[in-house]
Amino acid sequence: MASGQPLLNGDDKQHQRKGGVTVVLGAQWGDEGKGKVVDMLATDMDIVSRCQGGNNAGHTVCVNNVEYDFHLLPSGIINEKCVSVIGNGVVIHLPGLFDELKKNEAKGLTGWDRRLVVSDRAHLVFDFHQQVDGLQEAEKGGKSLGTTKKGIGPTYSSKATRNGIRVGDLLGDFEAFTEKFQACVSLYQRMFPEVNVDIKSELERYRDFAEKLRPLVSDTVFYMHKSIKDGKKVLVEGANAAMLDIDFGTYPYVTSSNCSIGGVLTGLGLPPQVIGDVVGVVKAYTTRVGDGPFPTEQKNEIGDTLQSRGFEIGVTTKRKRRCGWLDLVLLRYTSIVNGYTHLCLTKLDILDTLKEIKVAIGYKLNGKPLDYFPGSVTDLANVEVEYTTLPGWETCTENVREFSQLPKNAQDYVRFIEKDLQVPVKWVGVGKGRESIINVY
Repeated sequence: MASGQPLLNGDDKQHQRKGGVTVVLGAQWGDEGKGKVVDMLATDMDIVSRCQGGNNAGHTVCVNNVEYDFHLLPSGIINEKCVSVIGNGVVIHLPGLFDELKKNEAKGLTGWDRRLVVSDRAHLVFDFHQQVDGLQEAEKGGKSLGTTKKGIGPTYSSKATRNGIRVGDLLGDFEAFTEKFQACVSLYQRMFPEVNVDIKSELERYRDFAEKLRPLVSDTVFYMHKSIKDGKKVLVEGANAAMLDIDFGTYPYVTSSNCSIGGVLTGLGLPPQVIGDVVGVVKAYTTRVGDGPFPTEQKNEIGDTLQSRGFEIGVTTKRKRRCGWLDLVLLRYTSIVNGYTHLCLTKLDILDTLKEIKVAIGYKLNGKPLDYFPGSVTDLANVEVEYTTLPGWETCTENVREFSQLPKNAQDYVRFIEKDLQVPVKWVGVGKGRESIINVY
């Protein structure tokens, strides 16, 4: 078998889809490098869209030695030939959105106003939602969830209890918007008397936001449907990751949206038959930000090495990420939930200095092997991890651009993952820039 060929048959029916929409999803606890993958794939796309989450997401894209940081904007906004869509499932903090645009404009982003489309059904995150987020975390004390305090949870809560405010409300009858805004503030002030809102100045600010936003807003459900019908190539960029999904993640240490494949459908109004490839982005080791169980975490020299070599600092939170070995039990689980057709393995180069590399291949609970991923965080915190040890390659891979040129042990590491998950690894990342992603086949 040639080195650049997939271990699995890439033409296998299991990995073929008819639909024209490509989806990129985080396969672990986030921070896998989805932005870079989206930036790479966006060069061949007509539309890149966000379907869920808010400015709690953090994607860094490095192009021509310039690092762009995105929180609300789809990473594909860099591509001048591509329209970027913020779908109905996203929650939008308008001050954050316009600040993000301004900062990236200063780095060279131009023409975004001609290629950014925002859903009129997307819900708005207000500053008081962020205040409430911080107060709710403070109430929990030592049992906090480790949220980003960006107001995402309270906004989705407002949405679920049907007192949320959507983009369309802001752009419609401003008196009706004012009434909804005041009612929402009053509700939270009854719950949290510490919440302080200057309603008059906020309404003036949002009247200005409305006019800045108006040219960008559209009915994105019909926009996406027409685009797909017209044969446009569409890429969907997931925020957060499968293990932070509100249903399938390590609840309650999760985000407040469905960041698995289901959120793509509800967050954009897409039927399942239009979904084609589902790319799972996997870091070559495991990290997570915030609290919650982490079976393969290494609170030792290995963890410190991964953290320092991988520059594992949260883009949004600026917190150090917890680091540990790759967990195949976790990845098998997220693979059955998301149905990955291909994998992109990122940050392989961070393992370059290690003599040996461990990979989690099984869990035991109370001495008994598990054939499932625990839904209880208590059980997950108590699992005994079974590892296999693979030889490292102790060679710098940062400048490698062909899979066949990777050290044999590095190739074997990739093939081990591919064989276990039964999903072909199509790309391998060995550095920051888009040029550092190796096409395996």
